[in-house]
Amino acid sequence: MKNPLSSLLKRTNLPDSTSGLLQRLVAMPVVIALGICLASCGSARPIKYYQVSYPTKSFVAEDAVNTTLMIRTFEASHLYLDDKIVYGLDSPEMGTYEYQRWAEPPVEILENALVRGLRASGRFQAVYTIRADPNGRFILAGHLYDFKEVDANPMVARLSFEVRLRDRKSGTMVWNHTYIHDEPASEKTVAAFVEAMDKNIQHSVQEVQAGLDEYFRAHPLQ
Repeated sequence: MKNPLSSLLKRTNLPDSTSGLLQRLVAMPVVIALGICLASCGSARPIKYYQVSYPTKSFVAEDAVNTTLMIRTFEASHLYLDDKIVYGLDSPEMGTYEYQRWAEPPVEILENALVRGLRASGRFQAVYTIRADPNGRFILAGHLYDFKEVDANPMVARLSFEVRLRDRKSGTMVWNHTYIHDEPASEKTVAAFVEAMDKNIQHSVQEVQAGLDEYFRAHPLQ
């Protein structure tokens, strides 16, 4: 099959050298586009997802507080509403990993950890998310401030949040607590950071549970 471009150039009576140059210039974008296509069609770098551990059992102790707790998703920066792992130095500057991510956003990790951890404590009659039981008396909510890797020496998993207990019956906040802790990682890897954050989350849930238990002992339900 004849090349239409070659036929056109011959009809214009251009010198052979000029005609050849024009053909090469026209063909160049095609070669560049082909190269870009081949590069983009290569194997993509896989994304790794990480999850934390949750208690697998729950029970209700005989002396449990006779109330239902509802956990509301915490408020947070948009960084913690996404599944990308956040990192930073011990400074205001932060970034996110593109290929290392949480199995669920940090606000959901904290919510699930509180629900399942408080259930496993046996200290409350029932614990649900507010979506499951929107009519309960006590609502546990708060604000997540830090859920990130901090490249210090050693590297740490930084977790900080404020938690508040609201009594719908009185319409007031009856208890609050602030948790701030840096859990050291065993080495400077993402996997070690995730392990440290897992420990940090479990410790924070135990601290919240102890504070709630103390409040309800001091303020028997009426």
